[in-house]
Amino acid sequence: MAAMDAFIDRLDPDMCVVTAAADGDRAGCLVGFACQCSIEPVRYVVWLSKANRTYRVARTADRLAVHLLTREQRDLAELFGGETGDRTDKFARVRTRREAGGTVVLEDAAAWFVGTVVSRTDGGDHVGFFLEPQTWGAREDTAEAPLLRLSDAVSISPGHPAD
Repeated sequence: MAAMDAFIDRLDPDMCVVTAAADGDRAGCLVGFACQCSIEPVRYVVWLSKANRTYRVARTADRLAVHLLTREQRDLAELFGGETGDRTDKFARVRTRREAGGTVVLEDAAAWFVGTVVSRTDGGDHVGFFLEPQTWGAREDTAEAPLLRLSDAVSISPGHPAD
């Protein structure tokens, strides 16, 4: 396993906030496991921890929103990564709007998209949600700003245990 740790320790992925809304409930969390997974059709996958409240809401959601943050938006990363929705209404502290299917979009995110969940795959302690983008947007004033990466967020204490 040490060799695999040496490989993984070299990675520095972009971080994103994923939000879900279903059955009158909403949730959101900071995610480090996400990437484009198809060119045609365009598909994106986000991996949600089974221990996370966002996963519990996303299980019945037909859409998820994925938000990119800049390094200057660490406060959003701390809120969605360092607090748990089991105890805190994270959305009370941020500007939001409803998009397709009632999905919650963070208005201050650097860029975002809402995607239809086309499939889910169990990957162990995380479940992959494969998304087909429907709507999207970006703030022009953040177009050149560096994105928040794992190395920028590693000091955020998680709002819930990893398992």
